Amino acid sequence: MKSIYITLLIGLLTFSGCADLDIPPPNVVGDETLFTNESGMKVYMARMYSRMPFEDFKYMAQWGFEYNGWLGAMGIEGTGEALNRDGICSAFTGERTPYWTEAFVLLRDANYLIETLPDYQSNFPEVTYNHYLGEAYFVRATVFYAMAKRFGGVPLVTKVIRYPADEDELEVPRATEEATWDQVLADYDQAIALLQPNSPERGYSNKYVALSFKSEAMLYAGSVAKYNETVTGRLTGLGQKTGVRVMGFSAESAQSASRKYFKEAYIAAREVISSGRYSLYKKRWASGDANAQYQNMVDMFSDLTSPENIYVKEYGYPTFTHGYDAYSAPFIFKAPLASGTCPTLDFLELFDGFDRYSDGTIKVTTGSTNTDGTYLMYDSPMDFFENAEPRLRAYVIFPGDVFKGKEIEIRAGVYTGPVPVSPFFNNYTYASAETRYQNLSAHTQGSKTLYLSPREGNGQEIVSYEGTNMTAAGANGPFYDNGESCLTGLYGRKWLNPDPSFEAGEGKSAQPFILMRYAEVLLNAAEAAVELRLAGEASPDGSDLLQVATAAVNEIRERAGATALVGGISADVAGRNMVRKERRKELALEHKTKWDLRRWRVQHYEERDGFWGEYREKDAFSNNARYRFRGLYPFFSTQSGKYFFDARFQWVSLKTFEYNIVDYYFAIPGGEVSKSPVIDQQPNR
Repeated sequence: MKSIYITLLIGLLTFSGCADLDIPPPNVVGDETLFTNESGMKVYMARMYSRMPFEDFKYMAQWGFEYNGWLGAMGIEGTGEALNRDGICSAFTGERTPYWTEAFVLLRDANYLIETLPDYQSNFPEVTYNHYLGEAYFVRATVFYAMAKRFGGVPLVTKVIRYPADEDELEVPRATEEATWDQVLADYDQAIALLQPNSPERGYSNKYVALSFKSEAMLYAGSVAKYNETVTGRLTGLGQKTGVRVMGFSAESAQSASRKYFKEAYIAAREVISSGRYSLYKKRWASGDANAQYQNMVDMFSDLTSPENIYVKEYGYPTFTHGYDAYSAPFIFKAPLASGTCPTLDFLELFDGFDRYSDGTIKVTTGSTNTDGTYLMYDSPMDFFENAEPRLRAYVIFPGDVFKGKEIEIRAGVYTGPVPVSPFFNNYTYASAETRYQNLSAHTQGSKTLYLSPREGNGQEIVSYEGTNMTAAGANGPFYDNGESCLTGLYGRKWLNPDPSFEAGEGKSAQPFILMRYAEVLLNAAEAAVELRLAGEASPDGSDLLQVATAAVNEIRERAGATALVGGISADVAGRNMVRKERRKELALEHKTKWDLRRWRVQHYEERDGFWGEYREKDAFSNNARYRFRGLYPFFSTQSGKYFFDARFQWVSLKTFEYNIVDYYFAIPGGEVSKSPVIDQQPNR
C-alpha cells in the first residue's frame, strides 16, 4: 500500500454512529474497551486524526483551525500566489483561533496512549502494538511542529497531567525554541522506529509518512536557526517570567543547530527517495506533448491511485465533504459565491514560456517597458499563453481557456479607439496602484473609447461589434464594482473539480487534498543538500549533494513541461534560490508557501528581494512594511478584432498587505499569558 489516506473511518467505528465522531473521552468509554482490541483502537485513532493540525480545504489561515472551510481559498495570505476579495485575504501574521488550547487537547490524547497502551500490550501482536505507539509519537511530533512554527518555544507537555495536581505539575513553562525543535525531531524519530512500512488501515500513518513530515519539519527548523540571524538585530529573545530563550537561537548554537537540522531533513528525505515506494505522477504524461503534460498535472490532484501521494486527506460525498468549488470556481459557476482564488501576474512570472522585459517582467508591449511602445495584439487571449509551462496551465485558468466544458470569458474591458494602442498609463509603479481604469479619460469623457463594466448582468456596458452586442467585461469580469469576479484576470484551476456534470454547492465537494507528496520530498532533499553545501558540510550519505539537488529539480521540471536547468545547481545563494523558486512553483496553492516565506525570513521589507526565491527589486511591489500584487488584464480592440493585455496592480477590491519582523512569531494567546505565572509572551510583543 503506497498511499496513505486520512478518513474519519466512519464505516469502521463500532462505538459511535455519529458522523462527526463526537465520541466521549477515553475515561468515559473505558480503557478496557478502547485498548483491548483493534475496533476500540480504531475509535481512538479516529478521534486523534479528526483533530490533527492538517491544513487542507477546511483550513483558512486568517481564521486558524476552525475545521469548516467557509470561503475556502488558496494562496491568499500575502504570498503572491493569489488574491481574494474578502477580509480573509491578508498577510499571515496570526490566526483568529490560535493553535494553543486545541493543541494541548490532542497532546493529551497522544500522551495518554503512550502511557496507557503498555498496560494492554498482550492484546496485540508486537508489530501492531508498536505501530499504535508510533502513531501516538507521530501525532505528538506533528502537534509540536505546528506549534513551533507558529510560536517558537512551547510548553513541552510529554506526559498526561492528571487533575487535581500540584501547581508545579499543572504549570508547564515554555521551553526554548531549540529544545522544542529537538522534541519534534525526537518524536518523529521514535515514530519512524515504531511505525510499520505500510499502514495497517486507511487513515493511519506509516514509517515513510513520518519520514516525509520529519524532512519538512527539520527544513523549517534549520531555516529558522540560520535565517533568524539575517534579521536586523537577530530575531531572538528571553521570556520575562522565566528567562528562557523562547524565541530564536543563541548566537553560540544557531549555526550548529542549523547544520544539524538540515542534515536530519536531508537524511529523512533521502530515505523516502531511496525506498523506491513513490514516484512522480506521469500517467498521462508524454514527452514533448504540452497538452498531455498539462492534463497529467490536472489529473494528479484527484487520482487516489497516484504513486506520488504520500499522505492524503480523503473526502466522500455526502458524509464528509468540503465547499472549495462553491467559493473558488469561476464567476459563471458561482454556487453561492465564486472567485475566491485569483492567481496574480507576479505568480505567473515565476514560470517559463513568456517573452520578458530586461527586468524579467512579462512583456505586454512592443517597447522595452510596459509604458513604452504599443500593446502586443493576439487573435485570442490564449495565444498569449501559447508557450507557457504546462504545469502553469494545470494550476491557473487562463482567459479564454476551457473549464468544465465552457470557455472562460474574461475581459477587463473593450477598447474602441484607434490601433496601435498606446499603454493606458504612463506610470505603473507601486505608488500609482490606486489609479484605476475607470479613472481614465478614455472611459470618463463623453466620446469615450474605453468601456468597462461596474457589475454583471444589467450593469454591463455594451459595445456594438460586427452587428452583435459585446459586453465590456464578458461573463466573468473583472467588474470594477463587484469584488466577486475575476480580480486579477486569472482563476485558480488547481483543486477544482473539472467534471462538467458536477454541480458545485456548499458541502458538495469531495475531491481529496494531498497533504504530502513525493515532489515535496524531492524538493526537501534538494534544499537541504544546498544548505549543507553552503555550510561546508560533507554529504551525510556520501552522495554528491549538488548532483542530488540538480537531479531532484530537473525531475520535477521534466514532469512540469519546463526546460532542464542549464549547468546544474551551484553551491551559492543563486543555487539555493533555484531550489526555492522551483518549490514556489511546484507546491503553489498547497498551504506551503506561506510557511516557506516565514522560514526563509524574506517577508519583511529589508529581505524582501528574496521573496520570490530569486532576486527582484522589492520597491517595485512594496513600500516598507506594505506590498501589493499585480493582475494581467485582457482587453478587446474593436478596431483590430484582437486582444491585448495590460499588466497592472490589482484594481478591483484592491488588496494591500503588511508584514513586519514581529510577525515571524505569532503572539501567545493573551489569556494564557495573563493567567499563568510561567507562560511568557513573545519578547517583542
